[in-house]
Amino acid sequence: MVNAGSTSLKLRVVDGEDRIGETVDSNPVGDSLEEDLDRFLASAGPLDAVGHRIVHGGPRFTRPVVVDAGVRTQLDEMNDLAPLHNPPALAALDALRRLLPQVPAVTCFDTAFHSSLKPAASRYALPTAWVENWHLRRYGFHGLSCTWSVGRAAELLERPAGSVRLVICHLGGGASVTATAGGRSVDTTMGFTPTEGLVMATRSGDVDPAAIAWLAARGVAPNELTDGLELRSGLLALSGGLTGDMRDLLRYRQRGDQEATLAVDVYVHRLRAKIAAMTAATDGTDAVVFTAGVGENESEIRADACQHLEWMGVSLDAKANRAVGSDDVDISEVGARVRTLVIHAREELVVAAECRAVLNS
Repeated sequence: MVNAGSTSLKLRVVDGEDRIGETVDSNPVGDSLEEDLDRFLASAGPLDAVGHRIVHGGPRFTRPVVVDAGVRTQLDEMNDLAPLHNPPALAALDALRRLLPQVPAVTCFDTAFHSSLKPAASRYALPTAWVENWHLRRYGFHGLSCTWSVGRAAELLERPAGSVRLVICHLGGGASVTATAGGRSVDTTMGFTPTEGLVMATRSGDVDPAAIAWLAARGVAPNELTDGLELRSGLLALSGGLTGDMRDLLRYRQRGDQEATLAVDVYVHRLRAKIAAMTAATDGTDAVVFTAGVGENESEIRADACQHLEWMGVSLDAKANRAVGSDDVDISEVGARVRTLVIHAREELVVAAECRAVLNS
């Protein structure tokens, strides 16, 4: 599995038993992408297929697909929808197709999981001409992570996946909350791009669009607006430029730093509101799931997010919450009407399963 981001490269070898073999997590500096991949392949062994995580599939790609010349051309058309995410993923795709020309490449899309959204959840209240000409809609992201969480949550709850309603909080550098029912996405916080929704490490989340138009009218250039919203906002901005890393912010908060405290408070306030909103989307929920870097590792954020959600049936076992390790666990208080689960993201296993499905179809 290849997961190439704007500043990172994650590589995994997954065998037929879903065991993880050779693994690389890097932030390459100085080396070329092909050199990094070549070193990995030298120890990876023979491969039957290469699965690529692609963040944005646009309106065209709603399921995994084997890459051929036509598909590769169409993928370029999605770059302006996710300019920070898709281009590096396609660069890795091209490099591996050169290095492994006989090995099938399969693209797996984060947006595909949300193609089931009904118009009430996906449609923007914008002029029809804009919507139709530019394919403006709420696409949603983190779909591969959500797919894994749906299956694992059903196992932890000992119920069929199709019978479970979930609120999935994928909290990493990028963050989203998704409501699922019947194993499908019903609503989600990210929209046309991964910037909508929650406060994130360096992304703003929800902002009044008229404020952006106001800035543009006063001479702020489009590229500066994009850079500000994507790279200089979020926790980084709220902390006064201190950091966008939640681990550091929690340490600074413990020391009494006011800007770090504000950053965490705003983050949790928005998160709690979105959890409640996603619960409404499915007429209640059976479990709240925390996943990805912050969701899996920061007990303080889980506790703060669930505080004051007792009205919807959420209640944490404080000791279990603090004791979360490498296993997927239920951290609910005994008798809680809504369960709270911590599930470790395993997107590589979802990509592997999707590769097998499309190649065997």
